[in-house]
Amino acid sequence: MRVMALDVGDRRIGVALSDPTGTIASPLTIVYRVAERKDIEAIRDLAAEHSVERVVVGLPITLRGEMGYQAERVRRFAEHLAEVLPVPVDYWDERHSTVAAEEIARSRKRARGRGAREAVDDVAAAVILQSYLDSIISR
Repeated sequence: MRVMALDVGDRRIGVALSDPTGTIASPLTIVYRVAERKDIEAIRDLAAEHSVERVVVGLPITLRGEMGYQAERVRRFAEHLAEVLPVPVDYWDERHSTVAAEEIARSRKRARGRGAREAVDDVAAAVILQSYLDSIISR
């Protein structure tokens, strides 16, 4: 089962994709936000292009486990996305995914000799997706 994950931010949406077996997550791309309708169309097109069977949206729940302002914004976006996608849309707690993604990105930069800060949204989406996939496998 191929699964796509999204790390939805105000300026960018990180996108990750699983392998066809639904075991390994990899960063796919970053969608730069333009307008909600266009953003949703871009995600819909990516899902169709990659024959995605499920979309997982990272939900930025607070460290106290509460739904804050940003989580509500992401949930509204995901609800609108679910209206146009022919596949299920799930939510996944994304706490700590950005921190893990930044560490992965730092490691990648050191390996490649890069110094400038790069957007890590697609890596954060891959961290979210891998956590989701691992939870399914462990069931």
